[in-house]
Amino acid sequence: MRAFALGLIFSAAAFPCLAQTVLKSEPLILAPYEVAFVQDPSCGAGKVRKVTGAIRGLQRRKACVTHASEQASLVSATP
Repeated sequence: MRAFALGLIFSAAAFPCLAQTVLKSEPLILAPYEVAFVQDPSCGAGKVRKVTGAIRGLQRRKACVTHASEQASLVSATP
C-alpha cells in the first residue's frame, strides 16, 4: 500500500514537469538559459521554434526543432 501511494505521489509530481507548452508568440522577457517553444510558421510542418534566453549583451538562440509530444495537440487544435 505504501509503494502504491508513493508511486502515485511521485507520478503526480513528475508528469507536469515533463509537459512543455507551445506559445503563440515569443516572450519579451526570457531568463538566461530558459527555454520557450514557440509556434512559428517559418519552421515548417511538424516543427516548433526553440528559443533559449541569453545573458545581457548576447543574442537569444533560436532553432527549429521537432516537438513530437506537443505536435499532436497542435494538429488537433488547428483547423
